[in-house]
Amino acid sequence: MTTTIAPYGEWRSPITSDLIIAKSIGLGGPQPSPHGLLWSEGRPQEGGRAVIVLRNEQGECTDLIPPPFNVRTRVHEYGGGAWLLHEDTVYFSNFSDQQIYTVSVAGGTPVALTAAPECRFANGCVDARRNRIIYVIEDHSDAGKEAQNRLGAVDMDSGEISILASGHDFYSSPTLSGDSSCLVWITWDHPHMPWDDTTLWRANFNAAGELEEATVIAGGDGVSVQQPAFNARDELHFVSDQSGWWNLYKISESDSATNLCPMAAEFGGPAWGFGGSHYHFLDDDVIACLYGIKNESRIGLLKDGRLEDIELPFTDIGGLRIAGSMLFFLAASPTRFNTIVSYDLASKTLNEIKCASDTSLDPRFISIPEAIEFATAENETAHAFYYPPTNGDFAAPATELPPLLVILHGGPTGATHSSISLGTQYWTSRGFALLDVNYRGSTGYGREYRDKLHLNWGITDVQDTVHGANYLVAERKADSDRLAIRGGSAGGYTTLAALTFADTFKAGASHYGIGDLEALAKDTHKFESRYLDSLIGRYPEDIETYHARSPIHHAEQLTGATIFFQGLEDQVVPPNQAQTMAKVLADKGIPVAYVPFEGEQHGFRQAHNIKRCLDLELYFYGRVFGFTPADQIDPIAITNLD
Repeated sequence: MTTTIAPYGEWRSPITSDLIIAKSIGLGGPQPSPHGLLWSEGRPQEGGRAVIVLRNEQGECTDLIPPPFNVRTRVHEYGGGAWLLHEDTVYFSNFSDQQIYTVSVAGGTPVALTAAPECRFANGCVDARRNRIIYVIEDHSDAGKEAQNRLGAVDMDSGEISILASGHDFYSSPTLSGDSSCLVWITWDHPHMPWDDTTLWRANFNAAGELEEATVIAGGDGVSVQQPAFNARDELHFVSDQSGWWNLYKISESDSATNLCPMAAEFGGPAWGFGGSHYHFLDDDVIACLYGIKNESRIGLLKDGRLEDIELPFTDIGGLRIAGSMLFFLAASPTRFNTIVSYDLASKTLNEIKCASDTSLDPRFISIPEAIEFATAENETAHAFYYPPTNGDFAAPATELPPLLVILHGGPTGATHSSISLGTQYWTSRGFALLDVNYRGSTGYGREYRDKLHLNWGITDVQDTVHGANYLVAERKADSDRLAIRGGSAGGYTTLAALTFADTFKAGASHYGIGDLEALAKDTHKFESRYLDSLIGRYPEDIETYHARSPIHHAEQLTGATIFFQGLEDQVVPPNQAQTMAKVLADKGIPVAYVPFEGEQHGFRQAHNIKRCLDLELYFYGRVFGFTPADQIDPIAITNLD
C-alpha cells in the first residue's frame, strides 16, 4: 500500500467528526434483573437524550423510555443514580421536570409519581417493607437561596414525600440493611468536597419508619468514605482513604473498621456523580472488587485478605454488578470501545453485550498510548499518556516534527485513562502528537498525589502541562513552535492559565472553561460553591489570590491564540466568563474565536454541536499553525487573524 508524504495536520483520516457523532453513544452501568439486563444509553443523535434499554434472555433489546422522556437527574448538577428497578417497574428521574416517573418493563407510557416541581431526586434505594424509595432530595423551593439537600422517602403508590434526615449540606448513598431495620448514608458539609472529608452514618428505623439515634461510624477528620454496602450477613462494608488510598473496609461488631486488602490501589474514585459501584458480594466470604493502579483498572476476587485478579483484556473498567456467578461491567482498552460486558466466573467466558460504537477501525489508524512519567517542578513526578501521530496512509517529511496537543481532563479532581476515544484518534490520525496529562491533583495515584493541588490550582497543574510538553520536545516527539493545549471545564481553566502564565503554548481551545475564578466563586451551583476553598483559598478573604490566578485579569500576558466553546445554558461555568475573556483578548489584538451553543449545558450532548466543536478546533489550529486540513470545514471568523 502506498504511503503519501504530507505535512502533519494535513493527513486525511477515516475518523471524521461525522463518524464520531453517527456511531457513538454513551453507556451507563448495567443492571441485571429477572427480566434481563438493563442499562442506560446517552444518544447524541437524539439531542443527548438518555434512555433505559432492556435486553431479554433472547438477546432482543427494547427501549423502555420513549421520547421525549430523558433519564437524567440534576442533583448536584452532575447527576448519576437517575433510575432504579423494583420488581417489574422502573423508577426514573425525567430531565425536563426533574420528577420521578414509573414505567413497566413490559413497556408503555411513563407515569409521573411525584409532583414536587421544586425538588430533584437521585441515588434511590428501595425500602420495600415500607413501600417507599429513599432518595437524595435537592430542594430548590427557596428562590434566591442555596438549595437544601436531604434524605427523603417517596411513597411508591402516592408519590408522597417524607423527610428522613436533614441538617447537612450534602447527602449520598442511602443504603438499607438486609433486614430493613437500619439505614446508612454519607454526608459532607461546606467547604469539603466528597473526596476531601465525608462521614458515614447509621440509624435504626422506629415503628413509624423514621430514623432515630443516628451515629457516625466512619470518616470525617480529613478522611473520605464512599460506597457503603451490606453483605448477606448484614455486615457493613465501605471504601475509605484513611490509609492514603481508597481501600475496602468492614465494620466489626465493636464498630471498628478493618482494611480488608491494604494496598497502594484505588477501590474507589472521586464522587462527582452518584452510583459508584466498585465491589459486590459473591457470597459472605468472597467479594468481587474493581480497583485501579495508576489508572489501569482490574477486577479481582477478594477472600481472606488475598486478592486474585481475573485476566481481562481491558484497562478501564466501571459499573461493576453481579448476578449469581456472572459479573457485569463497563470496559474499554486502548483498542476497544466502551462496552457492556459479562464474565462468567464458572466457565471463565467473556461476552461483549453492547458497544458504545459500532465503528470498525483499521488498526493502522489507531494510536496506542504509552503511560509516561516525567520530572516536573519541585523535583516531583507527574503522569500522562502519550499518543504518537498515527495514520496508515500518511507519513510526514523526515525533517518535520509533529504539532502537539496537550489535553487536560476536567475536575480538576479527576483523571484520564488509556481507553480508546474517537475524539483522541481524530487528532492523532491527522498528524498530531497528543499528551493526555494526569497532573498532580489527579485521582488514581493515592491521596498524597491528589492533595498536591491543595491551594495550588493554576500553579501545579500548569507546571505539569508545561513540563510534559517540554519533555516531549526534548525527546523530539513534538515541534516546539506548534504546541497547543485544550481542556473542558476545569481543564479549560488550566488551558487558559497555561496560555496566560506560561509562554510554552502557541494556541489553545477552552471548552466551557473558567477564566474568572472570582466569578466562579460567586456564581455557580451549590455542589461546587466552596470547591475553590481547597483549590485557591477562601473567598472573599483571599481575593488577591483569586485575581492573581484568573486569566481574565492578565490577558495582556497571554501569548497564544484561543478559541472558546460555550453552552449558553451552562450553570456550572456561566457563559459570561467565556464572553468576557474573548472580548478582552480581541481588544488586546490576540487571535480569538468565540463559539456559543444554544441548548447546551456543562458539556455538549447534541451531535451537531459535538461535530462542530471538533471541526472548528481543527480549522483554528490550521489557521494558527499554517496547515490546511484535508477535511471540508465551514470556516468561522477569527478575530485578529482574518
